Amino acid sequence: MEMNWQEMLFQFVGGLGIFLFAIKYMGDGLQKAAGDRLRSILDRFTTNPFMGVLVGIIVTVLIQSSSGTTVITVGLVSAGFMTLRQAIGVIMGANIGTTITAFIIGLDVGAYALPIMAVGAFLIFFMRKNTTKNIGEVIFGFGGLFLGLELMSAGMKPLRSLSEFSDFTVAMADHPLLGVVAGTVFTLIVQSSSATVGILQGLYAENLIPLKAALPVLFGDNIGTTITAVLAAIGASVAARRAAAAHVLFNVVGTIVFMILLYPFTLYVEWIAHVLNLENKMQIAFAHGSFNVVNTILQFPLIGVWALFVTKIIPGKDVTIEYKPKHLDPNFINQSPAVAIGQAKEEIIRMGDFAVQGLQETYEYLKTSNKRNAETAYQIEDAINNLDRKITDYLVEISAVNISPIESARHVMLMDTVRDIERIGDHFENIIELIDFREVNRVKLTDEAMDDLTEMFTLTIGTVDKAIRSLDMNDTELAKSVAEQEDLIDKMERKFRKNHIVRLNEGLCTAQSGMVFVDIVSNLERIGDHAVNIAEAILGKRV
Repeated sequence: MEMNWQEMLFQFVGGLGIFLFAIKYMGDGLQKAAGDRLRSILDRFTTNPFMGVLVGIIVTVLIQSSSGTTVITVGLVSAGFMTLRQAIGVIMGANIGTTITAFIIGLDVGAYALPIMAVGAFLIFFMRKNTTKNIGEVIFGFGGLFLGLELMSAGMKPLRSLSEFSDFTVAMADHPLLGVVAGTVFTLIVQSSSATVGILQGLYAENLIPLKAALPVLFGDNIGTTITAVLAAIGASVAARRAAAAHVLFNVVGTIVFMILLYPFTLYVEWIAHVLNLENKMQIAFAHGSFNVVNTILQFPLIGVWALFVTKIIPGKDVTIEYKPKHLDPNFINQSPAVAIGQAKEEIIRMGDFAVQGLQETYEYLKTSNKRNAETAYQIEDAINNLDRKITDYLVEISAVNISPIESARHVMLMDTVRDIERIGDHFENIIELIDFREVNRVKLTDEAMDDLTEMFTLTIGTVDKAIRSLDMNDTELAKSVAEQEDLIDKMERKFRKNHIVRLNEGLCTAQSGMVFVDIVSNLERIGDHAVNIAEAILGKRV
């Protein structure tokens, strides 16, 4: 019988596309249904590597993607939210969590894929509550997952009669390393170990591949899935690159161990399949789960060793932006509110230093168009927002206890200062978005416009820095200087707007470049306003 290669290819590729879409759609629905607080969960509960493993499992089950969990973890390490040791624990847990997908596939409810999708679609299109719609997305994705698998399976069935394919699977059985390479390469291409494990389950269910050839492919799938973390770490901080390296190391070492134990592991899978009377797809799911659980148990005591090893192979001083507050001790609130207010002030100064750093990174981005500066500035803005929430909550708790009129005035001033610094973060974020617009639309600013922006940026950064220093040292002279500089910023804004109009009339710049220029100048002027607010608070009441 002649093979219809086009039909086979279309069914397989189409099925793979539906599978990848469905698993992402299901993960997004689960994430939204869970409240989309994944970073908060990772931040709060990864207190040690063991908790990291548990949280890694839970988050990966929620978003149905070990790569997704690992990418979030890499970002958290880069941001200083998580230590490398904690991150390695989360990565181990993510590897266990991703095996849930293989068990779902092992249920083999492909015959009901379409009605399941119909139920999901009904909930998405005809229900009003967002929660119900999110559940609908999960159900639709669940059904789509099986539809994709059915199509892939149908596309692979004719391979049974192809002698070349049979020879290849025999070669993989005789040379297990070939299977590891095949699994790794295919997962690198697809960038989803869930998809490649699902394909492997389909091949094994159709008796197209023997177990001793399937297991090395499974091990290779686990190595291939690390590529997403590696890609996420390119250009990131040293800590992020170390976390990605730990992910690769963990899966490679696990594969080496299990390749050495391939024969006994094959016997174990055959034994458990016999004892539990498992279908072929579920056998692969159990093998996948056993590999990752045992690998985690074996390597968990070595977390400290791996952290030290990746630190050695990826040297360099790590520069992280520490989101977490350092001074907000809740014990002081009731014991000594005055000390608690002092602690809040120290944290606000940290927040102010972040604002100055964010402005400097934004200015560098304007000059160099280097995306790394923009990414750092966005991280700093995120840190400012996080500190804003934490400090405000801390100050609200202080307001619930009895404090003196003097401390009450300090308290009000600090609340206002937090708000001003947070707004500075919002304004430099606006400027980054304007620079992004300039880059995407290839908007050219004239040399005169760049000179004007350089002058205004330099003055604004200096003004904000002085405002924070005046708060730190209770310096009224510095505060007066800030008020004077803010007047200069206002005059500069008016002057530069006039300069822009002249350039526009002379045809030296376009409307788009003018819009970018004027909006940047406007944001810098507002940053100056917030700096003077901080200074005026100092002049009104010394802290």
